[in-house]
Parts: sequence; C-alpha cells; structure tokens
Amino acid sequence: MIVLGMESSAHTFGVGIVDDGEMLANEKAMYKIGTTGMIPGEVARFHAENAADVLGNALKKAGITPKEIEGVGYTMGPGLGPCLEVAELSAKTIAKKLEIPIVPVNHCAAHAEIARHFGKLSDPIMLYVSGGNSQILALEEKPHLHYSVLGETFDIGVGNMLDSFARKLKLKPAWGSSVEKHSQGGRYIELPYTVKGMDFSFTGLATRATELIGKEKVSDLCFSIQETAFSALCEATERAMLLKNKREIGICGGVAQNRKLKKMLKAMGEEHNARLGFAPDEFNADNGGMVAYLAERMIRSGIRSRLEDCGIRQRYRVDTARLG
Repeated sequence: MIVLGMESSAHTFGVGIVDDGEMLANEKAMYKIGTTGMIPGEVARFHAENAADVLGNALKKAGITPKEIEGVGYTMGPGLGPCLEVAELSAKTIAKKLEIPIVPVNHCAAHAEIARHFGKLSDPIMLYVSGGNSQILALEEKPHLHYSVLGETFDIGVGNMLDSFARKLKLKPAWGSSVEKHSQGGRYIELPYTVKGMDFSFTGLATRATELIGKEKVSDLCFSIQETAFSALCEATERAMLLKNKREIGICGGVAQNRKLKKMLKAMGEEHNARLGFAPDEFNADNGGMVAYLAERMIRSGIRSRLEDCGIRQRYRVDTARLG
C-alpha cells in the first residue's frame, strides 16, 4: 500500500512515501532559523511556498504518479499552529482530489514508531527527546494500541533548552548540535540537576548555565550542560526500564542525533543487558517519512478520518493518540 505522509509541525516541511513499510522517498525543506528562533507565521509562509516542490521531489524520488497514492497522513500535532495548518490543508486537498483515506498522525508517536522500526525494537522503553518535548514512553495495548507517558519534562524540552543556550552563546548555527560540537575537550562544572522519579526539569539548569556565560569557557559550559541534562534523562529512563522490566531502549526525536546521549544510554543499557535502538539521523530530525510510515500502519488497521473531522491540535498529547 503506497501512503504519503506530510510533516510541518515546526521548521521542516517534509513529504515521505512508503510502500508496505518500505521507504520510497523522504524529501524536505527546512526553514533557516539563524540566531533569532522561529516566528510561526514566517515559517508557515516558507512551508506554503515550498510545499509543491517538496511534494514533486518526493514523487520523483519514489518513481510514482499521484494516482498511485492509496492513502495520506499528516501531522495533526503537537506543533506550531500556523505551521501545522500547511500539511493539514495539503493532505486534505490530496485526499479529496484522489478520493483516498486520510489519517491525522501524532508527531511524537511517529518519531517513536520510526525509531522502533529502524532499531528493530519490539517493546522498548522509548526516550523521546526533541525541541518541544522530552518524554519517556511505553507501548500499551488497552483499550487500544497507544503510547503511555511514564515520565516527562516539568517545563521545557531538552532540545529547546540546548537550542536556546546555543543562541545565548551566539553559536552558528544556533542548534543543540553546535553545543555538542563545542563541548569537545570541555571539563565539568557543577550545574543544577533535577530528577523526580521519572520526571525531570531543565529551566534551573539553563538559567545557571546562562549566568556563567563569560565567566567560564564555552567548551566547559557546553560539556557541562549536556552532561547534566543527559544524566538526568538516563537516570529517569533507567528507572522506567526497571519498573517495566524491559530489555530494549529506544531513543527518538531531534536530540536522538546527539552522539553523547546515545553513548550514555548505551552504557546504561549494557549494565542491565538491555539493547539500544534508534533510527538513522535522517529520520530522527522532523521528516515526512515517519508520518507516512505510521499513517500506513494506521490505515491498514482500519483507522480512517472524515475530511470534516481533520484539523490540528497544537497540544496533541501522545498518550491520547490511537495507533491501531
């Protein structure tokens, strides 16, 4: 079954195409944030201007015509409202014109499921780490297949925290990946560490690290903010893994591209004979392929949505999203 997926929750407009779980295309256009962050209206205009080209590139890469598409999915949320609307309207237009099934997809669940697919994970504890979210998830089958939230951030996502810190340091680009790059050779400086059970907080950490800018070396600050935040995530994930008696750990979302975090999780898992799995970086960053993959599975399980029921949910909780 050939299914097209569209993603536009934040800075990326992505189109993915799958056929029976095989990824045929995963094309995208990404808004350049620079050092100022995102203004939703401007990003949405960027998505609208690039949507047709990205769709055309995806169809060309997959080697198919629009008439061969048998279903379409789009990111319903969570995300920035104006941005989410671009994929929603695009997907609804395609579904209506081709008279094919349409399903709204939860962005967080799509991240988790594509990591589970590529990581060959059956029933993992999943650490979802992105700009807007940081959560510890586990699959549940009742009353239907869905992800439950075992733990999460009290305030901001770890990706948002690292990106904001990169902007404060005036790193270019102002991404968490720049913090990772500048952490090389750094030494540890004690910073606030907040874990409560399987929940965690990053605002105190970010505030203190920002106060030390100009007083400590950039490499030391970058090393320390990563070490502190990632240690908190590993502690909470370990507690969830032991509570649920799991032997698989998954990591997904944009921050799953961070090599240091994956190294720490792998070491933690090895202490408990637990295997770590994740997707290639192309599918950890926001992308349409993950939406297409989950949409195909949802459609095959019998999930359908009427066009008039489609919409967006800026605060679409992953634990309310039905997967099958």
